[in-house]
Amino acid sequence: MCSAKLENLIDIKSLSTEEISAIADRALEIKCGAKPLSCKEKHAAMIFFENSTRTYFSFEMALNKLGASVYNFETSKSSLSKGEDFFDTVNNLAAIGFDACIIRTSEEGLIKRTIEENQNGRKFFKKIALINAGEGSSAHPTQALLDFVTIKEKFSDLNGLNLVIVGDIRHSRVVKSNIELLNRFGVKIKCVAPKYFMDETIENVEWCDNMDEAFENADIVMALRIQKERIQGIIEFEDYIKNYQITEENLPKNAILMHPGPVNRDIEVTSGLLDSKRGETILTQAHNGVFTRIAILEMIFQSQNGGANV
Repeated sequence: MCSAKLENLIDIKSLSTEEISAIADRALEIKCGAKPLSCKEKHAAMIFFENSTRTYFSFEMALNKLGASVYNFETSKSSLSKGEDFFDTVNNLAAIGFDACIIRTSEEGLIKRTIEENQNGRKFFKKIALINAGEGSSAHPTQALLDFVTIKEKFSDLNGLNLVIVGDIRHSRVVKSNIELLNRFGVKIKCVAPKYFMDETIENVEWCDNMDEAFENADIVMALRIQKERIQGIIEFEDYIKNYQITEENLPKNAILMHPGPVNRDIEVTSGLLDSKRGETILTQAHNGVFTRIAILEMIFQSQNGGANV
Protein backbone atom coordinates (compact mmCIF):
# COMPACT_ATOMS: atom_id res chain seq x y z
CA MET A 1 0.00 0.00 0.00
CA CYS A 2 1.32 3.43 -0.96
CA SER A 3 1.90 5.68 2.07
CA ALA A 4 3.07 8.77 0.15
CA LYS A 5 0.79 11.81 0.11
CA LEU A 6 -0.10 13.82 -2.98
CA GLU A 7 -2.42 16.83 -2.87
CA ASN A 8 -2.39 17.74 -6.59
CA LEU A 9 -0.66 16.55 -9.74
CA ILE A 10 0.68 19.55 -11.64
CA ASP A 11 3.65 18.14 -13.56
CA ILE A 12 6.60 15.79 -13.14
CA LYS A 13 8.79 18.55 -11.66
CA SER A 14 6.39 18.82 -8.73
CA LEU A 15 6.85 15.12 -7.86
CA SER A 16 9.72 13.77 -5.81
CA THR A 17 11.63 10.76 -7.10
CA GLU A 18 10.22 8.81 -4.15
CA GLU A 19 6.64 9.72 -5.16
CA ILE A 20 7.28 8.64 -8.75
CA SER A 21 8.65 5.28 -7.59
CA ALA A 22 5.75 4.83 -5.15
CA ILE A 23 3.18 5.42 -7.91
CA ALA A 24 4.92 2.96 -10.24
CA ASP A 25 5.30 0.30 -7.57
CA ARG A 26 1.65 0.60 -6.55
CA ALA A 27 0.49 0.48 -10.20
CA LEU A 28 2.40 -2.78 -10.73
CA GLU A 29 1.02 -4.19 -7.46
CA ILE A 30 -2.52 -3.53 -8.67
CA LYS A 31 -1.72 -5.01 -12.06
CA CYS A 32 -0.50 -8.17 -10.29
CA GLY A 33 -3.76 -8.49 -8.39
CA ALA A 34 -3.64 -6.16 -5.37
CA LYS A 35 -7.10 -4.79 -4.60
CA PRO A 36 -7.56 -1.02 -5.09
CA LEU A 37 -8.80 1.00 -2.13
CA SER A 38 -12.49 1.67 -1.79
CA CYS A 39 -13.14 5.33 -2.57
CA LYS A 40 -16.92 5.16 -2.83
CA GLU A 41 -17.42 8.50 -1.05
CA LYS A 42 -15.22 10.38 -3.54
CA HIS A 43 -16.48 12.46 -6.48
CA ALA A 44 -14.40 13.53 -9.50
CA ALA A 45 -15.15 15.86 -12.42
CA MET A 46 -13.61 15.21 -15.84
CA ILE A 47 -12.92 18.66 -17.30
CA PHE A 48 -11.63 18.06 -20.84
CA PHE A 49 -11.29 21.07 -23.10
CA GLU A 50 -9.58 18.80 -25.68
CA ASN A 51 -10.59 15.48 -27.16
CA SER A 52 -9.13 12.30 -25.70
CA THR A 53 -9.59 8.54 -25.80
CA ARG A 54 -6.86 6.85 -23.74
CA THR A 55 -6.46 9.46 -21.02
CA TYR A 56 -10.17 10.15 -20.58
CA PHE A 57 -11.38 6.58 -20.47
CA SER A 58 -8.51 5.20 -18.41
CA PHE A 59 -9.17 7.88 -15.77
CA GLU A 60 -12.87 7.05 -15.89
CA MET A 61 -12.17 3.33 -15.55
CA ALA A 62 -9.67 3.96 -12.73
CA LEU A 63 -12.30 5.94 -10.82
CA ASN A 64 -14.88 3.23 -11.37
CA LYS A 65 -12.48 0.54 -10.11
CA LEU A 66 -11.97 2.65 -6.98
CA GLY A 67 -15.72 2.92 -6.52
CA ALA A 68 -15.65 6.71 -6.87
CA SER A 69 -18.35 8.67 -8.66
CA VAL A 70 -17.23 10.24 -11.95
CA TYR A 71 -18.91 13.11 -13.79
CA ASN A 72 -18.35 14.39 -17.32
CA PHE A 73 -18.01 18.18 -17.15
CA GLU A 74 -19.25 19.43 -20.53
CA THR A 75 -17.24 22.61 -20.95
CA SER A 76 -19.43 23.98 -23.75
CA LYS A 77 -22.53 23.65 -21.55
CA SER A 78 -20.94 25.03 -18.38
CA SER A 79 -20.81 28.55 -16.97
CA LEU A 80 -17.30 28.86 -18.40
CA SER A 81 -19.05 29.55 -21.73
CA LYS A 82 -20.75 32.50 -20.02
CA GLY A 83 -17.44 33.97 -18.94
CA GLU A 84 -17.04 32.46 -15.47
CA ASP A 85 -13.48 32.52 -14.14
CA PHE A 86 -11.89 29.04 -14.02
CA PHE A 87 -11.00 29.39 -10.32
CA ASP A 88 -14.63 30.22 -9.56
CA THR A 89 -15.78 27.18 -11.54
CA VAL A 90 -13.46 24.89 -9.56
CA ASN A 91 -14.44 26.55 -6.29
CA ASN A 92 -18.12 25.99 -7.00
CA LEU A 93 -17.40 22.33 -7.78
CA ALA A 94 -15.65 22.11 -4.41
CA ALA A 95 -18.69 23.66 -2.74
CA ILE A 96 -21.02 21.19 -4.48
CA GLY A 97 -18.93 18.37 -3.03
CA PHE A 98 -16.34 17.36 -5.59
CA ASP A 99 -13.01 15.98 -4.35
CA ALA A 100 -11.01 16.14 -7.60
CA CYS A 101 -10.96 17.78 -11.03
CA ILE A 102 -9.13 15.95 -13.81
CA ILE A 103 -8.22 18.58 -16.37
CA ARG A 104 -7.06 18.54 -19.99
CA THR A 105 -6.48 21.93 -21.58
CA SER A 106 -4.51 23.68 -24.30
CA GLU A 107 -3.93 26.64 -21.96
CA GLU A 108 -0.40 26.65 -20.57
CA GLY A 109 -0.13 27.03 -16.80
CA LEU A 110 -3.86 26.95 -16.04
CA ILE A 111 -3.64 24.21 -13.40
CA LYS A 112 -0.63 25.55 -11.51
CA ARG A 113 -2.04 29.09 -11.65
CA THR A 114 -5.35 27.94 -10.15
CA ILE A 115 -3.57 26.10 -7.33
CA GLU A 116 -1.38 29.15 -6.63
CA GLU A 117 -4.46 31.39 -6.47
CA ASN A 118 -5.82 29.10 -3.76
CA GLN A 119 -2.53 29.33 -1.87
CA ASN A 120 -2.07 33.10 -2.23
CA GLY A 121 -5.29 34.78 -1.19
CA ARG A 122 -8.33 33.20 -2.78
CA LYS A 123 -9.46 30.06 -1.00
CA PHE A 124 -11.34 26.99 -2.15
CA PHE A 125 -14.55 26.28 -0.22
CA LYS A 126 -13.03 22.92 0.73
CA LYS A 127 -10.02 20.86 -0.31
CA ILE A 128 -10.20 19.79 -3.96
CA ALA A 129 -7.42 18.16 -5.96
CA LEU A 130 -6.43 19.29 -9.46
CA ILE A 131 -4.93 16.60 -11.69
CA ASN A 132 -3.15 17.42 -14.95
CA ALA A 133 -4.42 15.15 -17.73
CA GLY A 134 -2.44 17.01 -20.40
CA GLU A 135 -1.77 20.75 -20.57
CA GLY A 136 -0.66 22.82 -23.56
CA SER A 137 2.57 21.57 -25.11
CA SER A 138 4.46 21.47 -21.81
CA ALA A 139 3.20 18.69 -19.54
CA HIS A 140 1.40 15.35 -19.50
CA PRO A 141 2.53 13.82 -16.21
CA THR A 142 0.22 10.80 -16.10
CA GLN A 143 1.38 9.70 -19.56
CA ALA A 144 5.01 9.94 -18.44
CA LEU A 145 4.18 7.94 -15.31
CA LEU A 146 2.46 5.16 -17.23
CA ASP A 147 5.37 5.08 -19.69
CA PHE A 148 7.71 4.75 -16.70
CA VAL A 149 5.59 1.84 -15.40
CA THR A 150 5.76 0.16 -18.83
CA ILE A 151 9.55 0.58 -19.10
CA LYS A 152 10.09 -0.55 -15.51
CA GLU A 153 7.98 -3.64 -16.13
CA LYS A 154 10.13 -4.54 -19.15
CA PHE A 155 13.60 -3.69 -17.81
CA SER A 156 13.38 -3.40 -14.00
CA ASP A 157 16.59 -1.30 -13.79
CA LEU A 158 16.42 1.85 -15.95
CA ASN A 159 19.88 3.18 -15.22
CA GLY A 160 21.95 3.27 -18.41
CA LEU A 161 19.09 2.42 -20.77
CA ASN A 162 19.17 4.12 -24.19
CA LEU A 163 15.90 5.77 -25.25
CA VAL A 164 15.43 7.24 -28.73
CA ILE A 165 12.46 9.59 -29.20
CA VAL A 166 11.40 10.14 -32.82
CA GLY A 167 8.96 12.67 -34.23
CA ASP A 168 7.15 15.89 -33.45
CA ILE A 169 9.14 16.86 -30.38
CA ARG A 170 8.44 20.59 -30.68
CA HIS A 171 4.70 20.23 -30.00
CA SER A 172 4.75 17.24 -27.64
CA ARG A 173 3.82 17.67 -23.99
CA VAL A 174 4.47 13.95 -23.51
CA VAL A 175 8.14 14.25 -24.42
CA LYS A 176 8.80 17.07 -21.94
CA SER A 177 7.32 15.08 -19.08
CA ASN A 178 9.09 11.87 -20.10
CA ILE A 179 12.48 13.58 -20.34
CA GLU A 180 12.02 15.18 -16.92
CA LEU A 181 11.08 11.85 -15.36
CA LEU A 182 13.43 9.43 -17.10
CA ASN A 183 16.52 11.61 -16.63
CA ARG A 184 16.11 11.12 -12.88
CA PHE A 185 16.45 7.36 -13.31
CA GLY A 186 19.59 7.42 -15.44
CA VAL A 187 18.04 6.89 -18.87
CA LYS A 188 20.16 8.25 -21.76
CA ILE A 189 17.91 10.07 -24.23
CA LYS A 190 18.38 10.91 -27.90
CA CYS A 191 15.83 13.03 -29.76
CA VAL A 192 15.53 12.50 -33.51
CA ALA A 193 13.49 14.82 -35.70
CA PRO A 194 13.61 16.96 -38.81
CA LYS A 195 14.60 20.55 -38.07
CA TYR A 196 10.99 21.76 -38.11
CA PHE A 197 10.10 19.37 -35.24
CA MET A 198 13.16 20.03 -33.06
CA ASP A 199 13.09 22.08 -29.89
CA GLU A 200 16.67 22.59 -28.78
CA THR A 201 15.57 24.50 -25.67
CA ILE A 202 14.96 21.04 -24.17
CA GLU A 203 17.93 20.10 -22.01
CA ASN A 204 19.59 16.84 -20.95
CA VAL A 205 19.11 15.11 -24.29
CA GLU A 206 21.26 14.48 -27.34
CA TRP A 207 19.89 15.86 -30.61
CA CYS A 208 20.22 14.01 -33.90
CA ASP A 209 18.65 14.25 -37.35
CA ASN A 210 19.86 10.85 -38.58
CA MET A 211 17.67 8.01 -37.40
CA ASP A 212 20.04 5.17 -38.30
CA GLU A 213 22.81 6.68 -36.18
CA ALA A 214 20.46 7.32 -33.28
CA PHE A 215 19.15 3.75 -33.32
CA GLU A 216 22.54 2.23 -32.56
CA ASN A 217 22.36 0.58 -29.12
CA ALA A 218 18.73 1.68 -28.60
CA ASP A 219 16.80 -0.19 -25.90
CA ILE A 220 13.59 1.78 -26.36
CA VAL A 221 12.25 3.63 -29.38
CA MET A 222 9.38 6.03 -28.68
CA ALA A 223 7.52 7.45 -31.67
CA LEU A 224 5.53 10.66 -31.33
CA ARG A 225 2.41 11.70 -33.20
CA ILE A 226 2.63 14.50 -35.74
CA GLN A 227 0.25 16.94 -34.07
CA LYS A 228 -1.52 18.41 -37.06
CA GLU A 229 -3.87 20.45 -34.86
CA ARG A 230 -0.93 22.37 -33.31
CA ILE A 231 1.02 22.97 -36.52
CA GLN A 232 0.72 26.02 -38.73
CA GLY A 233 1.63 25.65 -42.39
CA ILE A 234 2.32 22.64 -44.58
CA ILE A 235 3.52 19.37 -43.05
CA GLU A 236 6.10 17.62 -45.22
CA PHE A 237 4.66 14.11 -44.87
CA GLU A 238 6.59 12.55 -47.77
CA ASP A 239 9.90 13.77 -46.40
CA TYR A 240 8.99 12.63 -42.91
CA ILE A 241 7.95 9.13 -44.04
CA LYS A 242 11.10 8.73 -46.12
CA ASN A 243 13.50 9.74 -43.34
CA TYR A 244 11.79 9.21 -39.99
CA GLN A 245 9.13 6.52 -40.29
CA ILE A 246 9.71 3.49 -38.04
CA THR A 247 9.40 0.18 -39.87
CA GLU A 248 9.92 -3.55 -39.29
CA GLU A 249 13.28 -3.16 -41.05
CA ASN A 250 14.78 -0.21 -39.18
CA LEU A 251 13.50 -0.82 -35.62
CA PRO A 252 16.52 -2.15 -33.69
CA LYS A 253 16.22 -5.89 -33.07
CA ASN A 254 16.32 -5.75 -29.27
CA ALA A 255 14.44 -2.48 -28.75
CA ILE A 256 10.87 -2.13 -27.55
CA LEU A 257 8.54 0.20 -29.47
CA MET A 258 6.42 2.77 -27.65
CA HIS A 259 3.98 5.49 -28.71
CA PRO A 260 1.71 7.62 -26.48
CA GLY A 261 -1.04 7.57 -29.10
CA PRO A 262 -3.01 8.25 -31.07
CA VAL A 263 -0.91 6.87 -33.93
CA ASN A 264 -1.06 8.20 -37.48
CA ARG A 265 -0.74 4.82 -39.17
CA ASP A 266 1.81 4.55 -41.96
CA ILE A 267 3.22 7.96 -41.11
CA GLU A 268 5.05 7.61 -37.77
CA VAL A 269 4.97 3.79 -37.76
CA THR A 270 4.04 1.30 -40.47
CA SER A 271 0.83 -0.69 -40.07
CA GLY A 272 2.80 -3.90 -40.40
CA LEU A 273 4.89 -3.03 -37.35
CA LEU A 274 1.93 -1.77 -35.34
CA ASP A 275 0.02 -5.00 -35.93
CA SER A 276 2.99 -7.25 -35.19
CA LYS A 277 4.04 -8.72 -31.85
CA ARG A 278 6.49 -5.83 -31.43
CA GLY A 279 3.65 -3.33 -31.68
CA GLU A 280 1.92 -4.77 -28.61
CA THR A 281 3.92 -2.61 -26.18
CA ILE A 282 1.91 0.39 -27.40
CA LEU A 283 -1.28 -1.36 -26.27
CA THR A 284 0.45 -2.32 -23.01
CA GLN A 285 0.99 1.41 -22.41
CA ALA A 286 -2.77 2.00 -22.66
CA HIS A 287 -3.38 -1.04 -20.43
CA ASN A 288 -0.93 0.24 -17.80
CA GLY A 289 -2.56 3.67 -17.90
CA VAL A 290 -5.49 2.35 -15.85
CA PHE A 291 -3.30 0.91 -13.08
CA THR A 292 -1.10 4.01 -13.00
CA ARG A 293 -4.07 6.34 -12.67
CA ILE A 294 -5.59 4.17 -9.95
CA ALA A 295 -2.32 4.54 -8.01
CA ILE A 296 -2.32 8.34 -8.50
CA LEU A 297 -5.96 8.70 -7.43
CA GLU A 298 -5.44 6.47 -4.39
CA MET A 299 -2.53 8.65 -3.28
CA ILE A 300 -4.55 11.86 -3.72
CA PHE A 301 -7.67 10.57 -1.99
CA GLN A 302 -5.59 9.20 0.91
CA SER A 303 -3.98 12.63 1.26
CA GLN A 304 -7.42 14.22 1.59
CA ASN A 305 -8.24 11.72 4.35
CA GLY A 306 -5.11 12.50 6.32
CA GLY A 307 -3.23 9.49 4.99
CA ALA A 308 -5.79 6.96 6.24
CA ASN A 309 -7.29 4.34 3.96
CA VAL A 310 -10.22 5.88 2.08
